[in-house]
Amino acid sequence: MPEMPEVAGLAGFLDEHLRGAVVSSVQIVSFAVLKTADPPYTALEGRTVDGVRRFGKFVSIDAGGLSLVFHLARAGWVRFTDSPAAGRLKQGKGYIAARLAFEGPDGPHGFDLTEAGTRKSLAVYVVRDPQEVPGIASLGPDPFSTGFDAGTFAEILRASPQQIKGVLRSQGIIAGIGNAYSDEILHAARISPFAIAKSLAADEVAALFAAIHTILGAALAEARGKPPQDLKDVKRSHLRVHARTGLPCPVCGDTVREVSFADTALQYCPTCQTKGKILADRRTSKFLK
Repeated sequence: MPEMPEVAGLAGFLDEHLRGAVVSSVQIVSFAVLKTADPPYTALEGRTVDGVRRFGKFVSIDAGGLSLVFHLARAGWVRFTDSPAAGRLKQGKGYIAARLAFEGPDGPHGFDLTEAGTRKSLAVYVVRDPQEVPGIASLGPDPFSTGFDAGTFAEILRASPQQIKGVLRSQGIIAGIGNAYSDEILHAARISPFAIAKSLAADEVAALFAAIHTILGAALAEARGKPPQDLKDVKRSHLRVHARTGLPCPVCGDTVREVSFADTALQYCPTCQTKGKILADRRTSKFLK
C-alpha cells in the first residue's frame, strides 16, 4: 500500500507536470471507484490545474474551484504518460479504473488510475473542497506539520490504550503512516509492536518521535522527484524489517519474524524490539512460551 513518502512523491511529480495544464478529458472506467455524484466528474473538463496536494495518503488535484481526490488503497497506482491514448475505454474492463488527459503548455500529459487484484478499494472523489472527503476530514495531524511536536506526540500516546503499532497506523490519530513504515519506525526505535501506547516510558516516546522523522524523512527525500514507476522500488530498497520475514536483521543479525492477522501482517526483530522474545502469531496472545 502506498504510504506518505510514495504519495508525497507522487503528488510532487503530478504537481510539477500538471500545474497550469487544462483537463481535457476525464473517463471513469469503473464507477465503483467514484464515491461522489455532485459535482459530476465531467465538470472538471476544461478547468486549469492550480496544483496538486497531499492529505495523509490522499492526493488532491485542484482545478478551477473543484478537486479530484483519490486514495490508492492497497493495490492502486498511477500510470503516467506524455502520450495519452485517444478514444474511450470500455466500462468495467481490465485494471484501469479512471483515465485523465491534460493539455499543458509543454504538450499533452495523462495518467491512468489502476488497481490490481480482485479486492477493489481505490476511491475517487470530485468535490468543491478536499475537506468534503470523509477520510480527509477525519485525519489526525501530519507528522511533518508545524503542530506535530514532541509534546503533542506524547499527549497522543498517553491518551491511547491501543498497541503502538495500531496507533501509528490509525489515520485518525496520525496521518500518512501505514503498515510498512510503522514496522520500520518501531524497529528503529527498538519498541515492540505490541507495546501499549500509554505505557511507554518517556525515553521510548522520545525515541519513537525521533524515528518517525528519521525514517519518514529519509523516505520522503528518496521519493522526491521520482516518476511514479520508480517509487515502489525506492520504497523496497531501504526497508529493514518490513516484508523481510526470515532474513537477517541488518542491525543485529537476528532473524526477522512475522505476526500474521486476517488480512495483514507485521514484521519485527526479536533482539532489537522484544528482548529476544518471539511474539505469538495470534492476535490475542502476548508471547510464545
